[in-house]
Amino acid sequence: MQRIINRKRNNMLRMVIGISCLFALLSTMQVHAQDDDPKGEIFIDAKPGNKNAVFTDGSSITWKLKVKSTYKVKQEGKLSYDLLTDDWKKVWSGSTNVRLGKNSSSTYSVRIPKQGAGIYRVHFNFNLSYYDDTVRRVVAVDPEKITTELHKPEDFAEFWSKSKDQLAKINPDYKISEVQSKNPDVRVYKVEMRSWNNVKIRGWLTVPTQGRNWPVIYKLPGYNIPMRPETDKPDFAVFSIDVRGNGMSRDVVAPESDRYNITNIENKDLYIYHGVYMDCLRGLDFIMSHGNLSLNTNRVAVLGGSQGATLAIVVAALDKRVTACTFELPLYADMHDAYTIGTSFPKTTWPVNRFQDYVKLHRGFSSARFLSLWDYYDPQNFIGLVSCPVLMGVGLLDEYCPPRCSFGMYNKIANNVQKEYRVAPDKAHEMNFDYFMFQLLWLKESLRAPN
Repeated sequence: MQRIINRKRNNMLRMVIGISCLFALLSTMQVHAQDDDPKGEIFIDAKPGNKNAVFTDGSSITWKLKVKSTYKVKQEGKLSYDLLTDDWKKVWSGSTNVRLGKNSSSTYSVRIPKQGAGIYRVHFNFNLSYYDDTVRRVVAVDPEKITTELHKPEDFAEFWSKSKDQLAKINPDYKISEVQSKNPDVRVYKVEMRSWNNVKIRGWLTVPTQGRNWPVIYKLPGYNIPMRPETDKPDFAVFSIDVRGNGMSRDVVAPESDRYNITNIENKDLYIYHGVYMDCLRGLDFIMSHGNLSLNTNRVAVLGGSQGATLAIVVAALDKRVTACTFELPLYADMHDAYTIGTSFPKTTWPVNRFQDYVKLHRGFSSARFLSLWDYYDPQNFIGLVSCPVLMGVGLLDEYCPPRCSFGMYNKIANNVQKEYRVAPDKAHEMNFDYFMFQLLWLKESLRAPN
């Protein structure tokens, strides 16, 4: 019996020793693995040859990449670069060898052959000893030569003329109430009015307390962005409107945010943007009929970003009382091309995915039917009617509002109209501070403010 017990003890001892040796071996291997995978970082600063990443006049596309390594070992490998169209078709590739010493820096110059007018993706792929990453950028080549097909219904003008006539028959029944302002230099008014289908909509009017006859900025809302009183523009009066279904204007029309732009989408007369576009015109009617509030109705600029950009274009196109039009990141521009670009991504981008999902769930309502309806609402079909000065801002990395579509629309502005654009090369669905400073100066020049 004792022999059996001793034998079990010896076996247990051997097992414990074996496990201990195994753990020691694994620990040693882990230490060596850590030695083989040194710690550090790679910092890459990619800058285009032209500051705004816009290349013109048949020039080649150039970039400089400053690479800094904090690794305490040498790095070797390859930098490869690909040029693709904005819908992900590869058009050119190249590569160069990379050698980085310990804690060192190096600069690599890339020259891509000249390309035709368009928007291109540039991918810089680093495959080094201990580092793999891809830097993605976008460039514009001769953007003012980008052409896109116009899809304009034959009865487009008639459709909107009738809509304006019907709106004019609706009594706006304006109601204005002054509210307490946090800024003693600005008066704040809450405004209420009746619009398309007699729906009640609201907005905020801010007017400087000192002086009179102030030029007006008419601000249109982004997608599901509630408006607020604008009290930080001392040289302007500002009217910010909440269109139906937005902010304060959800009494009757109140879709969920993820269903807003598909509300009644199968009927061009009942589609939510029919009322929204009319709401924006009704807001301009309010401005023009209230010069008594120290508003200069001869100097009114429409302004908006994203969805608001489309609304600004529509107002400037349908009402010649607008003095200037400035917008950035125009949502929905050239929906035919936007649909193609949006679905070319590995995962379809918004808002195209919203429309695509609706089509999949509703048999009989095809993408072709959607696009034929949207042609009545596409801002590129309005912009040729704009006759006032225009300023556009574009973020080259924008996936929601493809730059090709923005420029395709911009290039449809009539030749005799004053127009200019600014590009943010490293921004997606936003613009940089420099753009908004320029926009403010542009507004002051266009409206000759202050008075």
